[in-house]
Amino acid sequence: MTEFNVLGDSTEWQKDFEQRLRAAYTAAGLGATATERVLSDMRAGVGDWTVAAITEADGTRVGHVAVVVAEGDDPPAGRICDLRVDARHAGQGHEEAARDWAERWCAERGARRLDIRLMEPAGELFDAYGVRGQLRARHVASSPEPVEGVTARPMTQAEYPGWLASEKRAYVGDIVRAGAKSPEGAARKADDDFAKLIPEGLATPDTTLLVLEAEGEPIGTGWLKHGHLPGATYGYSLHIDERHRGKGYGRAAMTAGERATSAAGDSVLMFTVWGGNVVAMNLYTSVGYRIVEEYRSLGLPRSAV
Repeated sequence: MTEFNVLGDSTEWQKDFEQRLRAAYTAAGLGATATERVLSDMRAGVGDWTVAAITEADGTRVGHVAVVVAEGDDPPAGRICDLRVDARHAGQGHEEAARDWAERWCAERGARRLDIRLMEPAGELFDAYGVRGQLRARHVASSPEPVEGVTARPMTQAEYPGWLASEKRAYVGDIVRAGAKSPEGAARKADDDFAKLIPEGLATPDTTLLVLEAEGEPIGTGWLKHGHLPGATYGYSLHIDERHRGKGYGRAAMTAGERATSAAGDSVLMFTVWGGNVVAMNLYTSVGYRIVEEYRSLGLPRSAV
C-alpha cells in the first residue's frame, strides 16, 4: 500500500529536483548560465508547491510528488510539478498511486484540468494525458551550409503586417488544437503575447524575421529571438506555407534558423512544437532536435474525459 505525507521541509527534495533539471538541460546543450537561469525562474514559484513523500505502509520513503493549483486560471488548472519514484522501488504501483493522489488533490481544490511537464520518458503512466506541446532543442556547433535552392532574406516592412496577422491566426489555432484555451481565450493570449514579444515590429532588438524563397518565390517565414536564454535562440516560428509543404523545405527552414542562431552568437536553437503536429515532431526528431520537456494535460475529474 502506498501512502502520502506532505512535507513541512522540502529542502532535500528540492536539491534532488534541481539536480535532475540541471542534468536534463545540460544534456539538451544548454550552458551553465542558461541552465541556472531556468532554475532561478523555477525557484521563484516552488514555494507555492505542495510536496509529499511517497511511502510504503511501513514508512519507507520511495519517492516524492509535488503539486500546485495555479490561481487566476479559468478554469482552474492544477499541475504535477514532479513525480519521482526511486529506481529500486519502481514498477511496484507507487507511480500510479502518486498520479491518482495528485489528480484527487488538485480536483479537490477546484482544478478542472491537470498539467504535467515530463523531463524523461514515463512509459504508460501518462498515456491518458494528451500531449499539449514539446520544448525541443539542438546544439548548433557552427553555421550550417544553406540548403541548395533555398535562400533566406530579411522580411520587409511591406511584408510585416500580413505576416503578423497570419502568425496570430496560426498561434490561436495551435493553442486551441492543443486544448490549452478556448478560441476567445487563445485570441486574448495571442494579442498579449505578441505585444510583449515583438513590441517594435521589425526593429525589435535581438529579433530576426526572415522570408524563405525558392526560385525567387516566397515559400515560408522565420521568427527568432536571440539571447532568449544565455547562448540560446528561441524559434517562435519556422514556417513553410502549406502549398509548398512536402518538398523538403522543412529542413531548409531549420537550417535557416540555425544559421541565424549562429550569426547572432548563440549556440543552441530551441522552440516549442504544439501537440497534434505529428509531422513537425517527426521532422524535428529526424534532424536531431531532442525533447527537453513535454507538456501533457488531462481533464478533471477523470470521469469527465
